[in-house]
Amino acid sequence: MIIAVASGKGGTGKTFVSTNLFWAAQKQGIPSTLVDCDAEEPNDAEFIPGYVLNTQNVVQKIPVIDDQKCTFCGRCFDYCNYNAIVYLPDKRFIKVVEELCHDCGACTVACTSGAISLKEKAIGTIRKMYVGIPSVLVEARTEIGVYSPVPVIKKAIKYASDDVLIILDAPPGISCPFIATVDKADYVVLVTEPTPFGLNDLKLSVDTLDEIGKPYGVVVNRAGLGNSDVYLWLKEKKISLLMEIPFDKEIAMVYSEGKLIAELNSKYSDKFMQLLQSVKKELKR
Repeated sequence: MIIAVASGKGGTGKTFVSTNLFWAAQKQGIPSTLVDCDAEEPNDAEFIPGYVLNTQNVVQKIPVIDDQKCTFCGRCFDYCNYNAIVYLPDKRFIKVVEELCHDCGACTVACTSGAISLKEKAIGTIRKMYVGIPSVLVEARTEIGVYSPVPVIKKAIKYASDDVLIILDAPPGISCPFIATVDKADYVVLVTEPTPFGLNDLKLSVDTLDEIGKPYGVVVNRAGLGNSDVYLWLKEKKISLLMEIPFDKEIAMVYSEGKLIAELNSKYSDKFMQLLQSVKKELKR
């Protein structure tokens, strides 16, 4: 079973839910892998440190255009869907904008003069860490200046083991990195908070998941902080409320120290195991 833990905005408690759910499953002896897909600022390892088993570099193939061989026909420019090629035929100027290239290979197919070769560019790393029997943490991390973390995220998910349970800690928002993560999930746990901002971004996430046909349920974090609008909307839309996490000073203190509340408080360990059971029931519907 692959569960993605996601949110429409940052700061709702997505990593908090992912790491504690992973720890609770590990405590029950369930073979589990946690994949930190927030590749632009991964931090799961801050809460679940482990022994690094191996590190894999992620590279992207970037086209290089030889001005001496190029006939300036413009076919590569026409084939590129990402506007990664600057083409000025009157000036006989052509250049690849590396930051916009998506490594799709269309330009190499388009070129009939043999003017395009490929070079490798490092865009990130994937670390696989052993965190105890029978659990593994996989961390995706992009290099500074890389515009899109999507290739690194996809590699990290492929790098995950075939465990009974795989938890994907998704990047915030609903853009391409979010889609790349939830696309591989059997079920998506959306984490929100009972505030106007939380509800607004939850609606955006739900609309996106409905569009791509992914089943989902909601965890309300910091319950008691705001108002009841989130609950009324969930009831109106008949969306499953999987779990509530109270607005609790103890949780905030434990989290600020880089620790897991499920490890230190058995009540929360039970709640996260109940969350896992709730997801299983949702998938059987």
